[in-house]
Amino acid sequence: MGRKRSSPVTQLFLWIRGQSTEVKIFLAAVPLLFSLVALKLLVKDHNHFFIASELIHVAGISVLAYKLTTKKTCSGLSLKSQELTAIFLAVRLVCSFMLEGDIHTLLDFATLIFTAWVVFMIRYKLKSTYIKELDNFPIYYMVVPSAILAVLIHPYNTHIYISQVLWAFCVYLEAVSVLPQLRMMQNAKKMIEPFTAHYVFALGVARFLACAHWIIKVYETGGRYLFLVGAGHFWFPVAVFAEIVQTFILADFCYYYIKSFMEGRLIMRMPV
Repeated sequence: MGRKRSSPVTQLFLWIRGQSTEVKIFLAAVPLLFSLVALKLLVKDHNHFFIASELIHVAGISVLAYKLTTKKTCSGLSLKSQELTAIFLAVRLVCSFMLEGDIHTLLDFATLIFTAWVVFMIRYKLKSTYIKELDNFPIYYMVVPSAILAVLIHPYNTHIYISQVLWAFCVYLEAVSVLPQLRMMQNAKKMIEPFTAHYVFALGVARFLACAHWIIKVYETGGRYLFLVGAGHFWFPVAVFAEIVQTFILADFCYYYIKSFMEGRLIMRMPV
């Protein structure tokens, strides 16, 4: 029997993997740039990016709910990431009620309900399948710096001071809330089961859409959008930076997710 030839997709990914870091960055930047241009041209109301982002987050957490219900296991899921998600969603809901309720409030509420249910299942119903030893990223590494930064840099507006600080806290905590999940996947020797991979990929797509909203706003205003409001003109630049950081945190994972999907593999593998 002859040796099985690799598919063109596999050959493409192998070629990309063999390139220098600079070339990889360029190859990643080009499709992202085209995606931003396409979104700007096709979507007239860029606020819809946030709605799409939140809908995708709801879809992602519903995948986890389906896994817990049908598979009766929470193996591979980070309880700490889910708890951080529940924290920033709960705080953001409080801010929404203090400011004004809208479609974002409804979507955040739905996501919080799903997330709280996932936390409950991991903590109590499926505790025996939770691998606590692998979920070892300290929560206070993210909560404490986010709280301090929120006190120092937050939006200034006509609303009460506490709502300004809480809103900033949500933005900063959301940006790093996925870190425990990524750390757990690293500790699991790079083998990632499908439902967890689908969820994290959904987060990556959601963050890209939210980041696209900010980048397009900055572009359309010639950079003036960054300095509309804030403590010493710091709030908007820091908020945009937080979105970009979260997007880049998930970008590497999304690359290997797409690679595994194109190669038809059910179990996702990331390089050591």
